[in-house]
Amino acid sequence: MSPTENSDTSTGTADRTPRRFGAAVAALAASQKSSRGAPAYSRFVNRRLGRIFAALAYIAGATPNQVTILSALFTFAGVVLIASAPPSVGVAVGVTALLVVGYALDAADGQLARLRGGGSLQGEWLDHIVDAIKSSTIHAAVLISWYRFFDLDDRALLIPLGYQAVTAVFFFAMILTDLLRRVHRGTQEIIIRKTGPTSLLYSLAVIPADYGFLCLLFLVLAWPAGFVVLYSLLFVANTLILGASLVRWFREMATLS
Repeated sequence: MSPTENSDTSTGTADRTPRRFGAAVAALAASQKSSRGAPAYSRFVNRRLGRIFAALAYIAGATPNQVTILSALFTFAGVVLIASAPPSVGVAVGVTALLVVGYALDAADGQLARLRGGGSLQGEWLDHIVDAIKSSTIHAAVLISWYRFFDLDDRALLIPLGYQAVTAVFFFAMILTDLLRRVHRGTQEIIIRKTGPTSLLYSLAVIPADYGFLCLLFLVLAWPAGFVVLYSLLFVANTLILGASLVRWFREMATLS
């Protein structure tokens, strides 16, 4: 979700949307943020799921920060299940469901903030803190699961450790790049370098870096050999995407300077 969208305190105009599910969904559909740079799952699936949860939260009178906390509860329940339960079909389905719902709620808090009239720095801070914890602990949970339940060479444990490092650098680089863009433009709104929608081909090409795609990967957790191979391939793909992104962002910072 966009920075500055998640909050308990409205900073925009007073909300006039009727507290009806259909009206809320329609209002959200008409005010979606840009899809520029969004990978396929986040763009075509998660935002739509988030829209439904945002509308439900709106008619229930929930605040964006409450939705963020609910998202964290679902996500971290899934993370704990990965680390604590032996892999099985039931565990795989349970983990995936918890992570998918948690991610959809992560998209809902910002949409709810827009529906209520605006966002705040407090909401942005809370959302980023939850995202930072989530992006690190999910790979730590995989490492623990591999150590406890998988018959692997100890060197294989370096894979989730490396994936965790790549994710942490990726997250920080995205946040820092957006911050420097905002400082350069003198605005608190998120800055997207190019306008317009992202092509379908690009959305599919960067899907390995999509957190939602990682969530779906846990459906094969009950098949240890397959999960290790697919998870390792995602790690390699994310490393390559990170390298390309860092080069692009570094060059962009030179133009801003």
